[in-house]
Amino acid sequence: MTEPVLNLKGVVAGYGDTTVLHGLDLTVAQGERLAIIGRNGVGKTTLLATVMGLTRLHSGTICTNGQDVSGLAAHRRVSAGLGLVPQTRDIFPSLSVEENLIAGLREDARLEEAYELFPRLADRRTNGGGQLSGGEQQMLAIARTLLGRPSLLMLDEPLEGLAPVICDMLMETFERIAADGKHTVLLVEQHTELALEFAERVVILDAGEIVEDANTEELRRDPTRIERHVGVGMGAT
Repeated sequence: MTEPVLNLKGVVAGYGDTTVLHGLDLTVAQGERLAIIGRNGVGKTTLLATVMGLTRLHSGTICTNGQDVSGLAAHRRVSAGLGLVPQTRDIFPSLSVEENLIAGLREDARLEEAYELFPRLADRRTNGGGQLSGGEQQMLAIARTLLGRPSLLMLDEPLEGLAPVICDMLMETFERIAADGKHTVLLVEQHTELALEFAERVVILDAGEIVEDANTEELRRDPTRIERHVGVGMGAT
């Protein structure tokens, strides 16, 4: 039986002595498209940060591809196959586009893969990260993470603050990434309808707990389950 790409059991985590996540159980299968939605401040970003080892894990276990990574530092989790594109993007503004990409490059990856995915980065390869637009910075952050060869790609609010045309382009890119068979994609997104269009399965968080975990079509048939916890209609963004 194939091991899940991510398996959380009884995860209690937060910042210092403050707990944000309360006993989370979550399993993500290889090749799955999962969206995590919920109101602001319910623990979505904390969940991704916890998977990457960037918060304090009070109890519970985190496994990826059958390996317990609960006690590993973030860089060791990257080597284990976890990749996070943070909400803050975290590119190096003083480095060029190409230097940023090299920082995330694994030996079996090629820079050309990033330029094929985002041709705009090829045009800007010598520009500093701080000279890029918000959309270009997001492309750079995504491409750099992919060059680390993650089996699980986690995207934290990748559309925040971007123009609609850039949002549409990025969602098309996520579709291509998910369709290549090499990546499992976990998307945290406030644009609820776009998240539902992308994902096969949706998890809704509220107050650090999972309150819904269902097939996307199941939730579409009963939109009140989303409205109850997210506070928007199915057509809202």
